[in-house]
Amino acid sequence: MSLPTLHDLRRPLGGTGLTVSPLGLGTVKLGRDQGVKYPSGFTIPDDDEARMLLAQARELGINLIDTAPAYGRSEERLGPLLRGQRDHWVIVSKVGEEFEDGRSRFDFSAAHTRFSVERSLKRLETDCIDLVLVHSDGNDLHILEHEEVYQTLEALKQEGKIRGFGLSGKTAAGGLKALERGDCAMVTYNLNEQAERPVIDYAAEHGKAILVKKALASGHVCLSPGVDPVRASFELLFAHPGVSSAIVGTINPLHLAHNVATVANVLRR
Repeated sequence: MSLPTLHDLRRPLGGTGLTVSPLGLGTVKLGRDQGVKYPSGFTIPDDDEARMLLAQARELGINLIDTAPAYGRSEERLGPLLRGQRDHWVIVSKVGEEFEDGRSRFDFSAAHTRFSVERSLKRLETDCIDLVLVHSDGNDLHILEHEEVYQTLEALKQEGKIRGFGLSGKTAAGGLKALERGDCAMVTYNLNEQAERPVIDYAAEHGKAILVKKALASGHVCLSPGVDPVRASFELLFAHPGVSSAIVGTINPLHLAHNVATVANVLRR
């Protein structure tokens, strides 16, 4: 019996003209094992393991990959790993957060935004990044209203260096503000946390893109006995027409196959 895949379940990424798999692969674990909030430790996979994981994701119909400068070596590893496959992937990266010496620092200036995108283009070995999101420090409205990052991303889009931009924020107010001018908001939405749901409602009404982070509450979802937490999580997400894709960061091939099968079953009901 063949495994369920997501090849025929692509959905529009808002108004960007791109279509994406309902499940995206998060790659923080390809580049960084410090300062991450997972219930159990892990070992960063070597190149062969990472290559096999990406090949498996592609075979299962995943075409969306999420990375960031703050994910340690993730971007610089993905460049060579995805060589020759650029047309098969929609790549999401970020600006604003740097992770060095075990801690994060933030810079939302025009100069740093431009530097960061140019560096990501080199690392990812591409001449255009599909979507670049502002990696918020939590002060969403301040960043959008008083920093230069958003207008710089707008300029980079006009220059053809990025296809779309938006915010990976922490608040509903920030997500709503981000969608007024931007293409996408990345929101936290899961069985434990639903405060950013108004952003998804707005996106559905205005044809904007929503990517969901922490869809499985970073592995912390707890339910009553006999309920599959992964299935319950994806049922919640995909009950909302505004959700473009859920980003799940896994380096476990069995988890990846299970997540894909679950999403395929939920969407084909």
